[in-house]
Amino acid sequence: MARPVKKPPEQWENEILDAARDLFLSRGYEETSVADIMERAGGAKGMFYRFFQSKEEAMQALGDRMFLENNPFLAVRGRRDLNGLEKIREVLSLDRADGEREAINAQAVSILKDPRILAAAVEANRRVLTPLWFELIEEGRRDGSIRTEYGKELSELLPLVNFWLMPSVFPADPAQIRHKCSFLGEVLSAMGLPIVDGEMCERAERILGDGAEEVDKG
Repeated sequence: MARPVKKPPEQWENEILDAARDLFLSRGYEETSVADIMERAGGAKGMFYRFFQSKEEAMQALGDRMFLENNPFLAVRGRRDLNGLEKIREVLSLDRADGEREAINAQAVSILKDPRILAAAVEANRRVLTPLWFELIEEGRRDGSIRTEYGKELSELLPLVNFWLMPSVFPADPAQIRHKCSFLGEVLSAMGLPIVDGEMCERAERILGDGAEEVDKG
């Protein structure tokens, strides 16, 4: 049995998440066990449970960390070559370009069947993303690139959109996911925020459609 090495708790947590990321990307979430993660991290299984109650919780923490490490909202903040609407579109483009996080997010679709994980994810999105969306929407309203009277409402809605599209929350097959995405594009355009395009809907169908298959298997 591996013996825990004396390290600061923050270092242990980061190394466990590093190991989980490497294994989820190379083997897949379902094929990776807590024992596998701790073998890669160099510690006993008990060390894992000091930080996470389950593998699902570690996956959620990993997704949050990967977002904060490569936050697309911070990447566009202060750019004077883009107006508010262009910054929002650039945020979405940067998000699509993050291949590792996209792969992790695709594997995470199935864990949202757990109500506790879903509630934590919704709260994290609301707390972190709502003010970031509001900042860009208000910037767009000031510079005239976004015309809406619903800035606050849109900033609260956007962090919830992914959960509505996820088949583990609202069951849907790939074709239905794409149709929902098209509907979303029309609704947001009508509200003054034309940000959903065909590429985005194809991505949603691809990522969440794979998740739908995993949910069906489960």
